[in-house]
Amino acid sequence: MRGRERLLNAVTYVGLIVLTLGILTFIAGLIVNGFSILVPVGIGTSVGAVFIFLIGVFLVVTDEMLEKSYIGTKVVPMKSKKGAPIQ
Repeated sequence: MRGRERLLNAVTYVGLIVLTLGILTFIAGLIVNGFSILVPVGIGTSVGAVFIFLIGVFLVVTDEMLEKSYIGTKVVPMKSKKGAPIQ
């Protein structure tokens, strides 16, 4: 459980830092006249931060579901009648 918390916290902080950089880059591209190339870079960085966060959350949720799914169910073999093929 502790490992999942640490991964989720790390993904949150990295996503937040990259999102902040993307927003600042986008705003700088809008305000400063000579740096119009920064607008698409800021948009791409912000979208990338969202994807980083979503992939991290997906990994944490997948790990949790895999851990809970190994409880399993008991499989009992069927008793076949004499002479009948088992399918």
